[in-house]
Amino acid sequence: MKSFFAILLIASSASAWTIIPGKAFAPKTAAITAAASAALLVSTPALAGDIGAGEQVFSANCAACHAGGQNVIMPEKTLYKDALTNYLAGGMKEGSVVTQVTNGKNAMPAFGGRLSDDDIANVASYVIDQATGDKWDE
Repeated sequence: MKSFFAILLIASSASAWTIIPGKAFAPKTAAITAAASAALLVSTPALAGDIGAGEQVFSANCAACHAGGQNVIMPEKTLYKDALTNYLAGGMKEGSVVTQVTNGKNAMPAFGGRLSDDDIANVASYVIDQATGDKWDE
């Protein structure tokens, strides 16, 4: 995905130049186009992980403590929307879940050395999907 935006950046920067027959290249708004393209490249969020694969990772690695979105160690810190919003550093978003799963916190162990980056991204997508859709009780 990043390569797509890199190509977009190059293409939009190149399109900022106009060829005028008999004259040298004339810049239109090269700085504005390049800046806008760079902003797009920097501000574009990462794509969500695979929710189905995340469910498998969750079942194998997280469900012992977090079955049904609960928390057997700290009952108030569930995986429900309100608790994620209130307790998760950075708020209820996939990036915050990735950080928590990767680094651990309090009684939660770090999974950064045990799970791949893709597995962590997938489980984060699954957790956010479950929480935003109020699906933990299904």
